[in-house]
Amino acid sequence: MTLKKLFAICLLLMCQMISAQTDSINKLKEVIVSDSNLKKYSNSQSVQVLNDSIINKNQSSLTSLLNYNTVIYFKENGLGMTSGPSFRGTTAAQTAVIWNGININSQFLGQTDFNTIGTRDFNSIAVKAGGGSVLYGSSAIGGSIHLNNDLEFKKDFSNHLFFSAGSYDTYNANYRTMVSSDKYSLQVSFSRNSSENDFKYPGNSDQRNSNGEYYNTSMNTTFGYKIDSRNVIKVYSQFYDSERHFSLTTPTASKTKYDDFNTRNLLEWENKSDRFTSKVKLAHIGESYKYFSDINSELFTYGKVETSIIKYDLAFDVNNKIKLNAIVDYNRNKGYGSSINNVKREIGSASLLLSHLVTDKWDYNGSIRQEITDNYGNPFLFSLGTRYLFTDFYRIKFNASKNFRMPTYNDLFWEGSGNPDLKPETSYQAEIGNEFFTKNFSLSVTAYYNSIKDLLRWVPSQGGGDNWSPENTKKVRAYGAEVLLEWRTKIDNHNFTLNGTYAYTVSESKQLISGELVYKQLIYVPYHKLTGAVSYNWKKVSSYFQYLYNGDVYSTPFNNPATRVKDYNVGNIGADYDFGKKNSYKIGFQIFNIWNENYQPVISRQMPGTNYTLYINLNF
Repeated sequence: MTLKKLFAICLLLMCQMISAQTDSINKLKEVIVSDSNLKKYSNSQSVQVLNDSIINKNQSSLTSLLNYNTVIYFKENGLGMTSGPSFRGTTAAQTAVIWNGININSQFLGQTDFNTIGTRDFNSIAVKAGGGSVLYGSSAIGGSIHLNNDLEFKKDFSNHLFFSAGSYDTYNANYRTMVSSDKYSLQVSFSRNSSENDFKYPGNSDQRNSNGEYYNTSMNTTFGYKIDSRNVIKVYSQFYDSERHFSLTTPTASKTKYDDFNTRNLLEWENKSDRFTSKVKLAHIGESYKYFSDINSELFTYGKVETSIIKYDLAFDVNNKIKLNAIVDYNRNKGYGSSINNVKREIGSASLLLSHLVTDKWDYNGSIRQEITDNYGNPFLFSLGTRYLFTDFYRIKFNASKNFRMPTYNDLFWEGSGNPDLKPETSYQAEIGNEFFTKNFSLSVTAYYNSIKDLLRWVPSQGGGDNWSPENTKKVRAYGAEVLLEWRTKIDNHNFTLNGTYAYTVSESKQLISGELVYKQLIYVPYHKLTGAVSYNWKKVSSYFQYLYNGDVYSTPFNNPATRVKDYNVGNIGADYDFGKKNSYKIGFQIFNIWNENYQPVISRQMPGTNYTLYINLNF
C-alpha cells in the first residue's frame, strides 16, 4: 500500500464516521485531557505525573525539572546549553517528547533539546518509561515525555505571574491567564528567560564561564470551544525563539552562537456519541536554526524543516469493560539547508488498540501498528501489557513491546559526518513492575530488559577531539531497575512530603576486541542515579530540599578509565511565604548547589557552584 492510498483511506474513514454520528446527548467532562490515550493504554507501564507544585519548585527548564525528579540522566553541555536525556540506557534520540499527543522531536537531531522547553507553559508533565512506538512512532524506545495543556470547561478567570532574579544576571518571567465558561476555555502563557551565565568555576576563582549567555522567549495559546453537546474544537499553538552563545571549553576557542525558532500548531475536532469518540487532528510543525561558527561574522550554516501531520482516532466502547481504538495517521516533512538539499520524508501508519477490564482486579491492553515509509520498509510494531491487583496494597504489572527508529536528516546528511548508508534500529523490550501503595504512601519497583539491533548513535572519533560521527551499533542490551517512592503525612498544620527515585542502568554494546567479544557500557550512561526531595509546609510557610546523585560515566566507546566523568552530588534548598489572604502572593528564595560541588556532566562542560534566586509568585 502506498502512502497516498493510506492517506485516502484516512479521509474516507473520517467522512464515514462523521456522517454516522447519532443525535444522542453525551455530556462532556469538565476537564478535557489533551492526550487521553496515555492514560487509557499505558496502565501496564510506569507513568509519573509531575504537577504544578513540583514544577514550581524547579528552575524553568525541562532539564532541571526532570533531572531532580525522575530516573532520567541528562547529558547537559553546561548550564542552559544543549541537553539530551538517557532514558533506560538509551540515547537522547530514543526519548520521544509528546506535545498534546503529537511527537515533536527534531527532524534534524531526532531528539528534543530539553533546555529549549519551558515547564511553566504546561498544566502537567508526565513521564512514561519504556517503549511507546505503537502510540507515538519513531523515537519512543527508552520512554516518552508528555507536555500537556489540558482544558477546563467551567466558569473561571485566573491569572498567574512568576518573576525571578538570580546570580549571573539570570532573569525568568512567566505570565499565564485562564478564562473559561461551560462553553469555551482559553489559556494563554508567555515566558522569557535570560542569563549572562558568566559564573566563576568552583575552586578556580580566575576562570569564568565565557560566551555562555542566552535568552529564550515562548508563547503558548490553547483554546477550546463546545459547538454543542457532542462536538468540541480545540486549537493549540506555540512558538519558541532563542539565542545561545555556546560556552567555551578553552579560553582560546572560537566564540559561537546558535539561533533557533520553532512553531507548533494543532487543530483538533472531537465528536462524541453514545459509544463512539472520533478525533481529527491537523498539525503543522516548523523548526529552523542558524549556527554561527564565529559570532563576529555574518556567515552561518542553517537548516529548516516543515512537518505536516494528519491523524484520525476512532474510539469505540464495546461495553463498559472493553474499549477499542483505531488510529490512522500520515506525516510528511521536507527539509533543506546548508547540509541538506531539499529532502523529504513520508510516513504513514495504521494502529489498533485494545483495553479490556477482565475483573475489578485484572486488566490488559494490546496494540499493533503497521508503519509505511518511503525510505525504510514497513515495520510492524506491537505492545502487550497486563496488570493484576493481588491485594488492596499490592499490584503487579507486565509489558512487552517492539519499537523502531529511523535515521534523522543530520544522521544521513550532516556535512562531513553524515552517513547515508545508516540502517533503522529496532528493539524488543520487556518489563515487570511491582507497586505497593496505601493512602499516603506509594512505592514502585520496575525491572526491564531491552535488546536493540543497529542502534543509531553519534560517537567521538578514534583520535578524540570534537569530531563526532553517526554509526549503527549492531547489538546493544540495556537492563536495570527503577524505584519511585512517595510518602505524605500531616500532623496538625504541619505537612511533610518525601519523594525519591533510583535507577540502576546497564547499557552495553557488543564489541570485538583482540578477537574476543566483550560488552562495553555506552558513553554517558551512569550505572547509578539517585534523587530525593523533602518538602515541609506550615501554615503560610513552604520549604524544600532537593538532592541529586549521578554516578560516573564513560566518555569513550572503549570505556577508557582515564576519560571517565566523575560522579557528583548536588543539593538545592528553597522556601517561600504566602502574604495573600484571599489569593496567593508568595515571595521566596532558592539556593542551588549548596555544597558548591565542582562538577561537569560532560567533559570540559563546567556547571556553576553555589548560586541564588529570589522570586515572586502571584495568583489572582
